[in-house]
Amino acid sequence: MILINLLPHREAAKLKRKESFFVSLAASAILGCLLAGVVYVLYQVQITEQQARNTVLRSENARLDVQIKEVATLQKEISGLRSRQEAVEDLQTERNLPVHLMNEIVKQVPDGVFVKNLKQEAALVSLTGVAQSNERVAEFLRNLSGDNPYITKPELVEIVAGTTALTPKDQRRVSNFVIKIQLKKVAEDKKQLAPAAASTTPSSAAAVPVKS
Repeated sequence: MILINLLPHREAAKLKRKESFFVSLAASAILGCLLAGVVYVLYQVQITEQQARNTVLRSENARLDVQIKEVATLQKEISGLRSRQEAVEDLQTERNLPVHLMNEIVKQVPDGVFVKNLKQEAALVSLTGVAQSNERVAEFLRNLSGDNPYITKPELVEIVAGTTALTPKDQRRVSNFVIKIQLKKVAEDKKQLAPAAASTTPSSAAAVPVKS
């Protein structure tokens, strides 16, 4: 027996395929939206975490900037304290220079030379005296020019002939001289020297006869 299907099966199959296509299209759209939503959420999470890290980094940078400023301030204070310490040490070291100066002058003054006056201004010292002759002054200058740990750059400023009275009847010719010398700084290799408050005050020694 032959069966003949008289229903429109082709149109029904085409409609079924169309319905399946639209269902697949809707499912794909929903899946794509879900994937896009997941990706968006992941990106938002990463952005939020990165923003949080950036906030932490900014706060840490601000804290480090404050610490750097504090360290720079401390370094300036340490440098100032070190400079003051060096100044005090230099003062302590150079406070005995006048004593050494007097000792050296006593050692270097030859016979026939008298130092009448000594005046110090900062590191410059002026010696005023009288000698029996110009040769004695030259000898004194040579002695000061030698290797000396406290005296440097001796210079003859002037020498003037004069007379002195040993007795009312005994007049002798003498040479009045002025010599300038410089004191050597004990801490001359340091960049910062001690304030010369004590050494700038002029000091004088009245009529110091040495080695007649």
